[in-house]
Amino acid sequence: MAEEKIMENGGLGATGNFIHSYIQEDLKGELNKIHTRFPPEPNGYLHIGHAKSICLNFGLANLYGGKCNLRFDDTNPAKEDVEYVDSIREDVKWLGFDWEDRLYYASSYFEQYYQVALKLIRDGKAFVCDLPAEEMRQYRGTLSTPGKESPYRNRSVEENLDLFERMKNGEFPDGSRTLRAKIDMASPNINMRDPVIYRIAHATHHTTGDAWCIYPMYDFAHPLEDAIEGITHSICTMEFEDHRPLYDWVVREAGYLVNPPRQIEFARLGMTNTVMSKRKLRALVEDGLVDGWDDPRMPTISGLRRRGYTPESIRDFCERIGVSKANSMVDSGLLDYCIRDDLKAKAKVVMAVLDPLKLVITNYPEGQVEMMELENNPETPELGTRRVPFTRELYIEREDFMEEPVKKFFRLAPGKEVRLKGAYFVTCTDFVKDENGHVVEVHCTYDPETRSGSGFEGRKVKGTLHWVSATENVQATARLYDYMMLDNPEDSNGEMIMNPNSLEVKECFIEPAVKEAAKGDRFQFMRNGYYIVDTKDTTEEKLVFNRIVSLKSSFKLS
Repeated sequence: MAEEKIMENGGLGATGNFIHSYIQEDLKGELNKIHTRFPPEPNGYLHIGHAKSICLNFGLANLYGGKCNLRFDDTNPAKEDVEYVDSIREDVKWLGFDWEDRLYYASSYFEQYYQVALKLIRDGKAFVCDLPAEEMRQYRGTLSTPGKESPYRNRSVEENLDLFERMKNGEFPDGSRTLRAKIDMASPNINMRDPVIYRIAHATHHTTGDAWCIYPMYDFAHPLEDAIEGITHSICTMEFEDHRPLYDWVVREAGYLVNPPRQIEFARLGMTNTVMSKRKLRALVEDGLVDGWDDPRMPTISGLRRRGYTPESIRDFCERIGVSKANSMVDSGLLDYCIRDDLKAKAKVVMAVLDPLKLVITNYPEGQVEMMELENNPETPELGTRRVPFTRELYIEREDFMEEPVKKFFRLAPGKEVRLKGAYFVTCTDFVKDENGHVVEVHCTYDPETRSGSGFEGRKVKGTLHWVSATENVQATARLYDYMMLDNPEDSNGEMIMNPNSLEVKECFIEPAVKEAAKGDRFQFMRNGYYIVDTKDTTEEKLVFNRIVSLKSSFKLS
């Protein structure tokens, strides 16, 4: 049954990736159901790379009839905040996944971690170390040379228990002592060379307050969280592959011997034109280079949501990129392809002019307003039609007129005839320039016999232009977003360079159909792109539209 579902679930399982093989192997043994988890640290906003992990963990649980927990790995109070907790919960829900009643916090298990630490000390598997951080690094050795044992490694069990209790009671300053696992300083895996499992931190925690002065390290807490919650498959990114022996050691020494969690690593997501580091994204926010974590240029889920991407498009993207162990770079154009594919049949089409040039139809009656009927979406007839006001004075895009047209320019030029979308044929008869020589007005005549929908089937024209009435329209702000980073050039410090053209702001004219648009409504601006009514800056007085994606791209789906 599970194998049939895999083949039905597109990119997530159609290739039968290696994670499915592990799970199917385990289900043939003593394991009855799988239990996964998505375990973010609440120290920043989630980004598109986390979306891959969310879709993978919740998707696998759904596929195999199992469960997936949402768990906050909140073991470092110095970097964590309730703001991040709330944003993560919102992001997971928005993507379409439900953790039901299984919302957990690593901090809920602090007492259990502490008891495991006491067990390790009593078993001679952990000791309190007084080495400063720099000396500890020197003692650790290198990939080619073994480490050196701490001079405090052979303290008695009684002394270690006493010192660890006093650490817990807040008697020592931060950084003065640590609790280390006693494993093997000669291990070829540096992570097994007596790793630190507890540090002193006099910091207030967002859930436990000041109850603790010691906090477990991630490599100690994480395997215990998985074991406590009965996680069967701990799916993480490849940088944790070398940590797996320590993960298994902690689980085993803590006494979780029946169906222990299995750690499986996969390659994290890399994308062109995109920063995929919470540290670097935080720096962009703190340095004021972007408008917060939800800036529509940011690869954060909240930024993508504000930009106008849909949950369906992001899930489709995550399915298409698949899962592997090999690191690779995904073309950002694939995400754009997914949102275009999702919106092409959903979004209503309207006419908007972003770089307006006035067009005057000199033989059209002054003061007359005709209502032209246009389809809301040619691909989806059930979305109906709308009525658009047509007047003597209109706006067209400046790029749609050329005083001296080049070869194969099929738009408006002196003596040239074009169709105005859903309206009439017009022919350019004249144009007006300002004192700087810039064209500010185009004059045309129209043929009243060529109205669209009137049964006209006469002469053909090669160009069709969109337009907006100069008197019956909505004025709005359009923000044209491009990729946040240049295409992987790096400066001397190895940092990506921010795209100076990542945002262009235009004042535009849009047909009246958008007048009642609500925040979050999406439209296709004819010939321009897909846009969303910004959820943050739009007011009752002024609509603000974010460009989600342009209509065309050089990206080709292979």
